[in-house]
Amino acid sequence: MSILWLLMALLMLSFVLLPLMRRRRGVIEQVHPGHPDAADPADYGFVRQEELDVRLPGPDQDLLAVLELVQRTGDYRAAAQLLAGTESEGELRWQRVQAFAGAAALELQQRPGGVHETPGGQWLRVWRAEQPKDAGGAAVHAEFLVQQAWRTATPGTDEFRIIMEEARNACAQAALLSPGDPVPYVIELSIARGLAYEPAEFDQLWLKIVDRAPHHMGAHLAALHYWCEKWHGSREQAYSFAEAAAARAPEGSLLAALPLFAVFEHLPEVNLVASFYQSEVVAKAIHGALHAVHAALPDDPTLPHVRHLLLFFLVRAERWAEAMQQLIHIDGHVGALPWTLTDDPAAAFALHRALAVAGYEANGGSPASLPG
Repeated sequence: MSILWLLMALLMLSFVLLPLMRRRRGVIEQVHPGHPDAADPADYGFVRQEELDVRLPGPDQDLLAVLELVQRTGDYRAAAQLLAGTESEGELRWQRVQAFAGAAALELQQRPGGVHETPGGQWLRVWRAEQPKDAGGAAVHAEFLVQQAWRTATPGTDEFRIIMEEARNACAQAALLSPGDPVPYVIELSIARGLAYEPAEFDQLWLKIVDRAPHHMGAHLAALHYWCEKWHGSREQAYSFAEAAAARAPEGSLLAALPLFAVFEHLPEVNLVASFYQSEVVAKAIHGALHAVHAALPDDPTLPHVRHLLLFFLVRAERWAEAMQQLIHIDGHVGALPWTLTDDPAAAFALHRALAVAGYEANGGSPASLPG
């Protein structure tokens, strides 16, 4: 009988300790909205999961209005006008080119066309046909081809190479139409990764970007991928590239956050304990990213990208109050790393948001104590 009571006691103890052990091992689980432990995002004014916008990392009302008009009417001219009025050297033009290209690629995926159906993204084809000298349309077309290659073909196959070679030619055409614009060369960085440029060839491409926009965050993020261990570099090369960029970044530049992206690109594909996210390497990268966020202009287009990645790391490091501070600024939009790498970006974001709220409240926080 004593053995039976001992087994029952151990079983009851396991129900108490298992959740704590799973949390300490870094296992993250989502509870259902009706669960007693579920945090209600509405208590903090957060957007419900089903209403999260997966298209962009942060608000760009001009872009969304134009994109809605283009997709509703099939008329590209509003997109051409928006890009023509967007500064070529800045981050915003690059993000808008990506958004238009991504919209056209998604439309084509959803409506590939047929005998009696016009394929999706037809407005981009019309744009290129009617305004072949338009630099914005040329850049969107080049980025569209790059996204098509990654979406529909496997790297290393003939199909992938054919699409990427076409994209490289499209980048060259876009560069001729707008000599001072770094965007065509930023697009080519993804081609360089896909086609495995030799380091010397990649360096030549990188110099063209540095000559035009030396502190372009989007370009540095694209180049970082090339130098990562899973592509054509190593952990050491990626860290070196990121740390060098952060060291020479001017005040107010978000390049100081680049080491955090390098850490993210080299996370082991296993569940990691919280102590890893509290390690010196990660803590240093988080510190640099937080400094960059605090020093950046509030309307910097790349600021939401950094905040989203910070949320990911701060939650896993159990730095709840700091995670909540990021949520205040980014909630509502989830079109950024790391969420876009998942099958359901909104669900991945909502899970980390719920963990941040739960951790914040477990340590005495409440909606009333969260600064606006």
